[in-house]
Amino acid sequence: MFDVDELVADCQAALTEDRPPLAVRDILTRALERPSAVGDVLRPATGGITLLHRAPDLTVLHAVWAPGMHLFPHDHRMWAVIGIYAGQEDNAFYRRADRTLTESGGKAIAEGEVLVLGDDVIHSVANPLDRLTAAIHIYGGDFVDQPRSVWGPGPVEERPYDMAVIEAEFTKANAAWRGESGE
Repeated sequence: MFDVDELVADCQAALTEDRPPLAVRDILTRALERPSAVGDVLRPATGGITLLHRAPDLTVLHAVWAPGMHLFPHDHRMWAVIGIYAGQEDNAFYRRADRTLTESGGKAIAEGEVLVLGDDVIHSVANPLDRLTAAIHIYGGDFVDQPRSVWGPGPVEERPYDMAVIEAEFTKANAAWRGESGE
């Protein structure tokens, strides 16, 4: 059975390894060997982000993407390990080009797969499916208070990350999924 506290404890121990992101990748890969067990515990029902653990050196989030949801480019400024336990997450990667971005590839990750992102990655995320995509995102720092950037909504130009804007995107995507106006 999947246990959030055990996952967090294992990830905290991995921070002492020579390469913490790779150690966390291995931990998350093992946790996702039975994706349905993760879903049975976390029970995704709607798009959104739930904080499972927050400390100065480690943040663990439960991220659920509404069907068809697309989140504009953003950075984390810390390493991240993303594991999908339901659905699929399409990541597009970008390079800085003055105050805007140039797309530089992408990676789709499906149920049971894990992706490691370096601390300088800029990416956007989309759920291409007609059902929820659910994931565990693990960050090597305090994701909540880390100053970072977004390139959207609207013009693709760098601006400060604002969690209220991100939450509004989830609200809008959930409303679209349910056939509501979102207003």
